[in-house]
Amino acid sequence: MKLGLSSYTYGWAVGVQGHEPAHRLDENGLLAHARYHGIRLLQIGDNLPLHTFDSARLDRLAKRAAENGVQLEIGARRLTIERVSEYAAIARRIGATLVRFVIDDAEFFPSVDEVVATLRMAIPFLDGITLCIENHDRFPAAVLRGMIEGAGSERIGVCLDTANSLGAGEGLATVIPILAPLVLNLHIKDFQIARVPYLMGFQITGCPAGRGMMDLPSLLHELAPFNRCKSAVLELWTPPEPQLADTISKESAWAVESLDYLRPFFSQS
Repeated sequence: MKLGLSSYTYGWAVGVQGHEPAHRLDENGLLAHARYHGIRLLQIGDNLPLHTFDSARLDRLAKRAAENGVQLEIGARRLTIERVSEYAAIARRIGATLVRFVIDDAEFFPSVDEVVATLRMAIPFLDGITLCIENHDRFPAAVLRGMIEGAGSERIGVCLDTANSLGAGEGLATVIPILAPLVLNLHIKDFQIARVPYLMGFQITGCPAGRGMMDLPSLLHELAPFNRCKSAVLELWTPPEPQLADTISKESAWAVESLDYLRPFFSQS
């Protein structure tokens, strides 16, 4: 399994709505981070939406990635057949073979049947491309598995995020046994859960990989028998500081600490 960086490793530097830095981290900056850290995989997600790039910019991205020996993966949200077709074409243009999708988007929440229908229609666009559907807040793991199995294609699987299913009321102990056979891509996102000071409730916050509740060795052990997951990318939920510049600095430091923890578990070649 190959270790990678993501545009969501550096989410604050790339830009969070309402908190955009004066100089946002773009695809060139992400490639520079990958090169500096000796990482040869970069997943560019929907916070740097590639469908807004013109052809020349996409070609420059592909050229620079190849020059740096960095394999590209891409991500999008809003699972429609038009968006899947668009991102399959982008993937081919820049040499990516994996496209990760979040199903929902603002004011877009398709039903289970609609998702299955879209996935079935998407199959002809996936020659040479893997489509990974991310576990997110709305669908429990069993429902997600049912939708993907309903599509009936080996080219469609799961992007397993280690924290997202908490939004659906499920922890990894529930999610992994259900989704492990379908996992093709992994989002490593560590977290901590603490009771709030007034005792009525809990707060979930991100942390550097290896410092939280994610049991990575057990996760990898459960995925290993299926041998389908080929890439694992680091994502961070970095809590903000009062100043954005300090948040971005903390995010960068967390990336370094996380990579130091993760390297022994993964291939960097």
